[in-house]
Amino acid sequence: MEKIDKEATKSEIMRYRGIKAMPFNIGNETFEKLGTIGSSSNLLVYLIFHLKTITATNIINIFNGTCNFGTLLGAFLSDTYFGRYSTLGFASLSSFLGMLVLTLSAAISRMHPPVCGNQEAASCVGPTTKQMTFLLIGFGLLVIGSSGIRPCNLAFGADQFDPNTAPGRKGISSFFNWYYFSLTFAMMVSLTVIVYVQSNISWSLGLAIPTIMMFLSCALLFAGTKIYVRMVPKGSHLSIVAQVFVAAFKKRHLQLAEQPCVALFNYISSDSLNSKLCYTDQFRFLNKVAIRTPENEINSDGSAADPWRLCSIQQIEEVKCLLRVVPIWVAGTVYYVSVVQQQNYVVFQALQSNRQLGHNHFRIPPASFIVFPFLCISIWLPIYDRILLPWLRKFTRKEDGITLLQKMGIGMFISIMTMIISAIVEDRRRSLALTRPTLGITQGKGAISSMSGLWLIPQMTLSGLTEALTLFSESEFFYKQCPENMRSIAGSFLFVGMAGSSYLSSLFSSVVHKTSNWLAEDLNKGRLDYFYYLIAVLQILNLAYFLLCAKWYKYKEAGSNTKLSESKEQSGKPPV
Repeated sequence: MEKIDKEATKSEIMRYRGIKAMPFNIGNETFEKLGTIGSSSNLLVYLIFHLKTITATNIINIFNGTCNFGTLLGAFLSDTYFGRYSTLGFASLSSFLGMLVLTLSAAISRMHPPVCGNQEAASCVGPTTKQMTFLLIGFGLLVIGSSGIRPCNLAFGADQFDPNTAPGRKGISSFFNWYYFSLTFAMMVSLTVIVYVQSNISWSLGLAIPTIMMFLSCALLFAGTKIYVRMVPKGSHLSIVAQVFVAAFKKRHLQLAEQPCVALFNYISSDSLNSKLCYTDQFRFLNKVAIRTPENEINSDGSAADPWRLCSIQQIEEVKCLLRVVPIWVAGTVYYVSVVQQQNYVVFQALQSNRQLGHNHFRIPPASFIVFPFLCISIWLPIYDRILLPWLRKFTRKEDGITLLQKMGIGMFISIMTMIISAIVEDRRRSLALTRPTLGITQGKGAISSMSGLWLIPQMTLSGLTEALTLFSESEFFYKQCPENMRSIAGSFLFVGMAGSSYLSSLFSSVVHKTSNWLAEDLNKGRLDYFYYLIAVLQILNLAYFLLCAKWYKYKEAGSNTKLSESKEQSGKPPV
């Protein structure tokens, strides 16, 4: 059990005050998302007024990728050195400063180049070195903030409840529900109200609003300081992974016994909270790590004197859990390329589509089309939970209805259909722009097609459905299949996969742009539909790879329902 920071509490009764702390945690999360989601989603529109499309797209892809990849470093530093509270506080301040820099870059004329206007993109004046440096400083501060907030916020909120009591467990469940509700609410407001202000009123005002929201997020976080439970960091669990691989290299020449599960070293620490894992034959080369040789000394408590030369079966199986999810993680990373590319280029499609609603003068902001996936998710989740899941349980006679890998596979299949539909819609938009009267010229791009932007809603709705099936299942998959003491790292897997998707998307776009004219500044002169078809082919290959990995995958099996803390086994005994 983790030690509690002395400043957090002084008695057992005061130790967990989750209900009192929850408003501060939820408020911090809500204002943080209000401050960053809308701005990050609309930054692409802001950048293309000053940069070329491919440059702006690559900057956003790299920015999003670095934010997600940084969560792994944030989780490591939090668990090893600083703790979740300190990491969250520092990251929140960094996000606030990053938003402040972006606001100043828009509000001060000397901090940004002139808007391109309706002229050709080639004649636009680009940013100076100082202007670009100032902008990148803002992005850098936001990267630091995201790297600390994303892996720590949810876990820190759950820390405020006692998991060993019934009220505490109910409180954790309630916190998760409110967390996702606030997340959805923040996304809706950010992608509609804040994006509208940025696109139609003023960029300086539109960026100042989320900056104020981020300030309120910091204020709420620090306001609850005296009642928070703050766990003392216990060190990184990645050292176990390193020990197993180092010992495997040292013992690579040894031979396993005919019944290795009986002969191998099987010490289990009494203070571990991990479930006991069954012995498996996958990755057999790692099992050599548990072969006890004469040079392997044992401590008085039964543990290995040198963990870099001898590890237990339990430790090896924990590492195997991580290795088994890697192929699934790769498939998820390639899958998310379709989501990244569509969310990027749907903004450009919207810019050159008729976004006017009815006969009034209201026009939908381009970045607001990204709200439709979230609308789909918010509608789909209760339908699945209340209607489809009970039916699936009766049909399959399984508590989960269908497995997590099956849900991911269905989502990946729908992503293929999504890209095909996107290509068909883009072909129609382009054809109308070239053959029918247009509605003017968009800034720095080309003619606006008479096709209604509402035709972009089906592809964005399907994109939301694929995310609900694939990404949510992938997140739950990592959480359940990784050892309990590595779940902070598991929580970063999804974000790291998104980072890889952003980098891969940037590379993919750059290669296509250099080898063809499909991704022209003016979509009417390019063939974005061909690009969508190419992504569909990539997703077909990825689905085939995923099906092979899913067939090979072996779900984690616990050898006992009890925790290791309740049963310490002696060295040499076979696993239960």
